Amino acid sequence: MRRILFLAHAEFLHVVRDRATLAQILVLPVVQLLVLANAATFQIRNTPTTIVDLDRTGMSRGLVSRLAATGRFDVRNVSSSFDSADEDLLSGAAVLVVAIPHDFEASIVRTGAGSIAFSVDAAKGSTAGIVQAYAARVVADYANELTPPLARARKSQIEVRVRSWYNQSMDYRIYMVPGILVGLVTIIGTLLTAQNIAREKELGTLEQLNVTPLRRWELIVGKLLPYGVIALVDVLLVTAVAVFWFEVPLRGSFALLVAMSLVYVICTLGLGLFISTISDTQQQAMMTATFFFLTPMIYLSGFIFPIENMPPVIQLFTYLIPLRYFLVIVRGIFLKGIGLDLLWPQAAALAAWGVVVLSLAVTRSRKRAA
Repeated sequence: MRRILFLAHAEFLHVVRDRATLAQILVLPVVQLLVLANAATFQIRNTPTTIVDLDRTGMSRGLVSRLAATGRFDVRNVSSSFDSADEDLLSGAAVLVVAIPHDFEASIVRTGAGSIAFSVDAAKGSTAGIVQAYAARVVADYANELTPPLARARKSQIEVRVRSWYNQSMDYRIYMVPGILVGLVTIIGTLLTAQNIAREKELGTLEQLNVTPLRRWELIVGKLLPYGVIALVDVLLVTAVAVFWFEVPLRGSFALLVAMSLVYVICTLGLGLFISTISDTQQQAMMTATFFFLTPMIYLSGFIFPIENMPPVIQLFTYLIPLRYFLVIVRGIFLKGIGLDLLWPQAAALAAWGVVVLSLAVTRSRKRAA
């Protein structure tokens, strides 16, 4: 027993003296709990909403006010143009479009019944169904409040007609498979690069390469190129499975998808290289990549939980996550068929992120002169 306790004491000291491991054990769980507990929610808040009000009466404005007052719907645009509303849905500026017909108030006053239409961005997956249900409940409550002034003997009714755009069947696979593609590329490009370079550092082979006539950029490109090719092959493979097996529609440009995937692969390779520069062993590289980068990226990118539902501080933090931009690009190309004319902000942000992280990683990668 004494020998076991002695060995356990030595191992405990090894863990305590390793600052990186100690931080992962003590600090990281608390940080992840504080961040992810606020991000991991399907509760609807501040859903981007566009209103097409053709009636422009007291009742129609009352309905708009009621939707906005719940705090669940962020009315960003009130228009009389269906084209403008469709553009909001296509670009992602709106998740819900509420269309109020020109005879809305007159119909309720005359017959006690009216109708409105919802157009929901069903590329948002399960979020679209929750948004639709919340909005329908608000409309039903508003209809009940209209009953006393009109006719106490009858109950006012507002019929809601729903159109689901970009995923009309609300098939969960159509929403999830493009996101899984993004997640796989992120994991493969980042984790594979970080672990393998850290392994060479741990074995000492990287030091041997450092004293060869290779220039720094040649060494870095030579190390990253195989993992970049592997990641791109995985993009093509997963895309083929998504289209031909899961029957996910690829409505946009395949060439644009490959080009944007190449930009994102460079981002993941740069991130993996950066992680390897701050890790001394494979274990450290895996722990750092998984807990400090990959887990927050997946939770805060909008892959599972809608970004608009997160607290404002965390929403600001999501702008630092490249997965957020690539997810919008992939789902936009697959499900909406949009191009760079609408996706250029995400493409520019992704390219800028890649330049910054790759430059930082290269700067930290020191090659001793031969």
